[in-house]
Amino acid sequence: MAELAIGREFLPAYARLQRRVQRAVDAAIRKFAEHTHAGLHLEKLAGARDPNIRTIRIDQFYRGVVLALGQERYALINVLPHDDAIAFAVSRRFTVNQTLGVLEMRDQAGIDEFARTAPPAPTHGGLFDHVSTADLVRLGVDEDLVPLLRVIATDEQLESLAGRLPEVQFDVLNGLASGLSVEEVWAELADRIVSGKVDTEDLLTAARRTPERIAFVSGPVELAAILAHPFDVWRTFLHPTQRDIAYRDTYSGPALVTGSAGTGKTVTGLHRAVFLAERLADGEKVLLTTFTRALADALTAQLYRLATDPAVRARIDVIGIDKLAYDIVVRHRGRVTVAESDVLDQLWESAARQAPTFLNRAGQVTTFSAAFLRHEWEQVVLAQQLTTLEAYQQASRRGRGAGLRAAQRAQVWAAIDGVVRELARRRLRTHTQLADDAAEIVRRGPAPYRHVVVDEGQDLHPAQWRLLRALVEPGPNDMFVLADPYQRIYDSHVSLAQLGIEVRGRTRRLTLNYRTTHEILDLSVKVLGGDPTIGLDGQEDTLRGYRSVTRGGVPELVGHDSRDGEYEALIERVGTWLDQGVEPHAIGVAVRTGQLVTSISRVLSEAHIPVADDKRAVDGVRVATMHRMKGLEFQCLAVVGLDAGVLPAPYALTSAAEDPHAHRQDLQRERCLLFVAMTRARDVLYLSHSGVPSPLLPVSR
Repeated sequence: MAELAIGREFLPAYARLQRRVQRAVDAAIRKFAEHTHAGLHLEKLAGARDPNIRTIRIDQFYRGVVLALGQERYALINVLPHDDAIAFAVSRRFTVNQTLGVLEMRDQAGIDEFARTAPPAPTHGGLFDHVSTADLVRLGVDEDLVPLLRVIATDEQLESLAGRLPEVQFDVLNGLASGLSVEEVWAELADRIVSGKVDTEDLLTAARRTPERIAFVSGPVELAAILAHPFDVWRTFLHPTQRDIAYRDTYSGPALVTGSAGTGKTVTGLHRAVFLAERLADGEKVLLTTFTRALADALTAQLYRLATDPAVRARIDVIGIDKLAYDIVVRHRGRVTVAESDVLDQLWESAARQAPTFLNRAGQVTTFSAAFLRHEWEQVVLAQQLTTLEAYQQASRRGRGAGLRAAQRAQVWAAIDGVVRELARRRLRTHTQLADDAAEIVRRGPAPYRHVVVDEGQDLHPAQWRLLRALVEPGPNDMFVLADPYQRIYDSHVSLAQLGIEVRGRTRRLTLNYRTTHEILDLSVKVLGGDPTIGLDGQEDTLRGYRSVTRGGVPELVGHDSRDGEYEALIERVGTWLDQGVEPHAIGVAVRTGQLVTSISRVLSEAHIPVADDKRAVDGVRVATMHRMKGLEFQCLAVVGLDAGVLPAPYALTSAAEDPHAHRQDLQRERCLLFVAMTRARDVLYLSHSGVPSPLLPVSR
């Protein structure tokens, strides 16, 4: 089969076609592959802005848009109804970027229309007044576009050029408008700069440099795999930054990829895992792990669509970190019983009741809360593997708020030791304890994995990092970590370097959000409050330059006088989405508590709206806590129950009187949780509350 190229726009267009039309497209593709495309009637178009554009007849009603790349190579760019195909073909122009050497598509008709209707250039306050023409050209912007850019004064004007300007050039302009400096944008492009002179007439070479837009198909097996999942554009087309990170031949040691919600970290990690597995011999393994079982299940499903070769899939173990630790311990020590959360709650409540009182900084008589004791055990004692009071007295409590006097540390240690002894008496272990148990077991033998890929790394505990470090020998490509400190919804604050995982010099940042619209992202970021956070590399992380590539409707916040009224409105809203053709599984409802999950699932079911049920494999609307929504994505999302008494959750907050610093940390974690929930929305976000709205909401009723 001859080499064949398909454009990125083709796959979603193909997915929307009726099956009979898809079969006609398949036949056309086979003719290209068999060098019989002369019979397809490749037609040039009168008035086309690009002399290399052709169309082909698919059937009586559809035509394909084809780009002649040269040397008898063609790229199938789009498939549309006849008139739409003609309009698309006539308006588009393909060129080679003079700086990057990549193939670019522009809507020339749309650009011309903008130029005709744009207001005169402002005398001051232009969006790109701070960027010289020389710098714009150096960043890959066409010089003939610069006069047009000088008339742009608002973000809205720039956004109206999305889909008209070449994608890479729009990304550059969007980054500059989002606050990135010229040098920061240059750093994002640096790996793509072509050394030497670019031949702007060589479309074929440019297409081969542009795998994020043009895919060359090597044979029928690869083509069939692509066409079998046409909605999964991410399988074939990665953004250049993602591709560069995922397919880099060698990292000299552990690598860290950061990026906030929707920037494609998980997709990048999947591609990296497959890339590494393809180079391994049978019997060698890649570990792909994440924080929860639900996320591991999602990774498994995505991996099956990306890695079509069973031999490659067999080299990748996909497993949640808790199950990984549990399986290792059971395999070497026999049966293990994990302490249930309600049991742990009871033990810590009992320890808090028995703890002696003391005077806090305000001079009030108080005691240690159950939440404080539990967090102290997990984030200080277990994190640092402290086994004696003497070690605890000397240990750092950085990030744990107010300091403790020696006598208070002794009291805390006694309370913690009582819980640990009771767990041992009942032969119970927590997942965190099991992680350290598993690490100890693994260190006794050879490391079982050649490579470890970690998704959602921001929430892993130091004990879990110690296990992962033990599972792979230090060396090139040993660990590939994906994390976002702004989605940290548990208590782990980790410095990888302190755990023997040094990523300095091997950290990359993703800034383009592909999931969430600009409007949803703008509101979601406001929830975080604007305070910087510390990443896994120990450095301050920032959202500067974080931006969306799509626009949509403004999120809606609706207040109600009662919970029943809020539920009635939710039923109506979900019903409207279903009537509009949104599939049930593409709708999510996120809430703060399990009690709300139960009640909302019931009222939706009573309204004859299907609700997803994993136990019975029922497809429907997904109703889950905000924690369980982590890593998921929905076309339409409702975040419900955003009341002052529900979010922040009172039980999740340390009292401000007990520890003001810990209280602020807990409050920020609740902000991150709401941010995670809101950024699960792709197209539509609906927020609601009853009574007084949550103080974490950035807007009021």
